[in-house]
Amino acid sequence: MVKPPDTRHSPAGIPITRFVLQHQSRQLEAGIPREVQCRIVVVAAGKEMAHRAQALSLDEEIRVSGFISRSSHKGGESKLVLHAQGIESSNP
Repeated sequence: MVKPPDTRHSPAGIPITRFVLQHQSRQLEAGIPREVQCRIVVVAAGKEMAHRAQALSLDEEIRVSGFISRSSHKGGESKLVLHAQGIESSNP
């Protein structure tokens, strides 16, 4: 996580926490090693997911499971976001 969690509430009162996750790894592509880096906004909806997201610290290694969807922004631009269905800390 590279940006602290920000929690807001939907019109229905559901807590929705957003944070930015950074991924860095080395992968093989066509047999050649490649450095991979990306950042994606994670949306954690509901009390349990929002609570887990708020408990995270910056630079903590985590594993997030869920689904990718697009989020429309002002100006008609769409971006991909990861909707968290599970958040696990990699720290012991």
